[in-house]
Amino acid sequence: LHAFLVSFVDPLLQFEFQLTQVESSFKLLIAMPSLDEVKEVNNSSNNQEDLEVLYQNVLNVFEDTLLILVSKDFYKLQILKDMAVWMSKDSSYLQERVMVIISRVLSFASRKVKSYTSVDAPCLGDLAAELSLLCSHSDLVITQQASLGMYHLLCIAKCQNADIFKKDTMDMKSRSNSIMSSPSEMDFLPKILQRDKTKIAQHVGQSLIPSLLTDFVWSLLMKLSETNYKTASQAACMLKLTLEYHADKVTMVSKIVSTIYKKLCGNSTHIMNHAMLRVITLLTRTSPKKVIFQLMDYPVPADNTLILMWHAAGSEASVAPHVLKTLLLILKGKPGETHDSSTGGRRLSLDATNMMPVAASQALCMLLPVSSYRKAVAQFFPQLLMALILQVFYSRDLRPTANDRPFFARDALRILLKCSGLQEVDTALEENDCWSQFSQVLYHHHGIYLVAKTLSDYHFPQFPETLHYLYKLSVEDPRRSEDTVITVIFLTELLNNFFKDPFPEEFLILFRNWINDSNPSVSKLSLQKIASMAPVINEIENICSLILSILDAFLSKEKTVVIRALITLRKLLEKLDKVTYSSLCTRIASSYCPLMDHSYGGIRTIAIQHFGELVKDMNQYMWMLTDVVFESLVSLILYLEDTELRVFNACKFTLEICASQFNWSTSYWLKDKNYSFEMLVLNICNNLYISHGNYLRDLISHALGYLWSSRTYLRRGAVILTGYLVKLGGHSLLRVETEVMLEAIDQVLRDEDALIRELAKITHKIFKEIAHGSTSSAVKQAFRRLFNFFYCKKLKLMYHYDETYAQIARLKEAKDAMSDKEGLTEENYEDFL
Repeated sequence: LHAFLVSFVDPLLQFEFQLTQVESSFKLLIAMPSLDEVKEVNNSSNNQEDLEVLYQNVLNVFEDTLLILVSKDFYKLQILKDMAVWMSKDSSYLQERVMVIISRVLSFASRKVKSYTSVDAPCLGDLAAELSLLCSHSDLVITQQASLGMYHLLCIAKCQNADIFKKDTMDMKSRSNSIMSSPSEMDFLPKILQRDKTKIAQHVGQSLIPSLLTDFVWSLLMKLSETNYKTASQAACMLKLTLEYHADKVTMVSKIVSTIYKKLCGNSTHIMNHAMLRVITLLTRTSPKKVIFQLMDYPVPADNTLILMWHAAGSEASVAPHVLKTLLLILKGKPGETHDSSTGGRRLSLDATNMMPVAASQALCMLLPVSSYRKAVAQFFPQLLMALILQVFYSRDLRPTANDRPFFARDALRILLKCSGLQEVDTALEENDCWSQFSQVLYHHHGIYLVAKTLSDYHFPQFPETLHYLYKLSVEDPRRSEDTVITVIFLTELLNNFFKDPFPEEFLILFRNWINDSNPSVSKLSLQKIASMAPVINEIENICSLILSILDAFLSKEKTVVIRALITLRKLLEKLDKVTYSSLCTRIASSYCPLMDHSYGGIRTIAIQHFGELVKDMNQYMWMLTDVVFESLVSLILYLEDTELRVFNACKFTLEICASQFNWSTSYWLKDKNYSFEMLVLNICNNLYISHGNYLRDLISHALGYLWSSRTYLRRGAVILTGYLVKLGGHSLLRVETEVMLEAIDQVLRDEDALIRELAKITHKIFKEIAHGSTSSAVKQAFRRLFNFFYCKKLKLMYHYDETYAQIARLKEAKDAMSDKEGLTEENYEDFL
């Protein structure tokens, strides 16, 4: 016995050893012949008394052993659970006596627990499951003892909660949550529990903490597989009653659902199938999210077993809103997305990719037509509509085969329309071949447009709540950029059909924010819609903020967005009232300037062209634009040499407008038949010196910046323009400034382009002359400026650019010819000069 009870060994090994010894003793106990059989063999009265004492002592020793074990550790109550299992498998005459032992041990434990500060009895749930079945035993004595044992077990369970335990020890009357709500109930509880499954389920659910109640439910669930029909039937009844009242306390819902799926896939009986599907229904009442997510965790399409479970989960109208909310949560995912295994979280699907949205779409195909879901479907129509449209859009990338993954999202969307009284919409979409367009890369956005357009054409009654939901969706942070594209398309089409331009202010704010969205498609859609509102632009309250947002789009890295922003702005400016226009013209003109140097010729063309149109529009406010015009003048001149004809034409157009505003006589040299870059530069510089000489220093600085351009034609033009500007404005430069300029032109003398080197020599000579006459004295410089103010000099042609260009070209051709025919070594252009 000492070895049996030692406590210095490993507790788990000790318990396993003790359990083995108890089981062995139990088998020996029930193997004993009955006392009546022994008495028949031996008729002696003295022997009979001894036999009775012996039998009684054997049972008492067994009982005492259990009492000693439990007194040292309540964990050993697990032995009682195993005894109940052993007893149920044997029809021995000692069943009643064994049940008495179990009851007495529990009675002892319930008294003992009052002196404990904490209780560790993790087996109470499993033991309660065994006793709950024995409370309905056909033998009245066993039923009574089982009910009494259940009563004591529930008393122990009350102490599992430390807070309640403390209150009980301080004041027994404070048991407001106790199963014994009155002294009379305390006295008669064991009788109440006898063969009353409802009472047992209620009291067990009230007393056991969630983890123990989960063990209770799990044990009963396992009993459903019993070959004994009566046991399985009683377990099914007790399981359903418990979940009816206390499903909210059950944990490990996902494990239970997973186990049910495995058992239903096996060879299960009808009663087992019915009971397990009922468990799914009851768990969905209190834990819809856990149940639904677990049902999603299987390959698609769903098999027959999973379909049965789906119907069970969605069979009650009361849970319909919760089920739909969970499915909508799942539909936020994108099917086919690869999960990051490094996150360590619970995986969302059985394969490496997320197919839960596809499973959710299939579930909706089953649940939406159910009559009990009609009210919930109407409530969540906008959310379901947009979620399924997104899924139809995403499903184009799944490439399903005929027998693999059908278009559940498309089918669910069509069912939604039919269930919502929109059969005509579904028919019209089918006739317009809408669904096939979703699968075509070039037309998938058109499919979204068709759905919105058709709904609007048929004046669907759900428009108000759909519009409200789309607005809510738009102001929230987007899940992914594709979602925003679809939202913009859908919302725009609904607004086009139900509102006249301009839209209400709250929607205009959305479109203004979308202008600078990270997704170029969203930006372009928004700009396109804003451009369409040009005829009513003056009716918009915050038009200035809208235009400023468009100017911000000029900074986009996506050239198509910049082009769309330029076109949209021009359409608005054509209709904008002059007062508002004049307040913004300087800011707008300044925004065009950086785009004149854009790497893409199309953007350069539009920016230069629109700049000229703005100057023409604002000719009455030229005093506001003068600084900006001169800020852009160098770019307008140099890009006349652009290799793209459209840029050249845009520069001519804008320069002619600017020249006319300043009364410059440059129109002759801007005509195609008279055009000469150097003559035009010379003409502009002479006009500059006469009318706006104060801008010469800024123009020189700007022109010098182009000497390091990667484009050859810009460097050539910059050398020429800088030379003429310095020739005119050199008198205003300090010596330190001329030294910096000389340093810059020295580098150009080594340019890889021969023509640039030749032109740079002339410019270098000019810089030298200016540097020789420059001064470091501000006073002397002031006198020189005053002198030049009264003495107007007129420049003459210095570079002969066209002739030099032609000469360099001829020499290059001659050099190439000599290399080909005579095999001469390569020579520099300077040798021919």
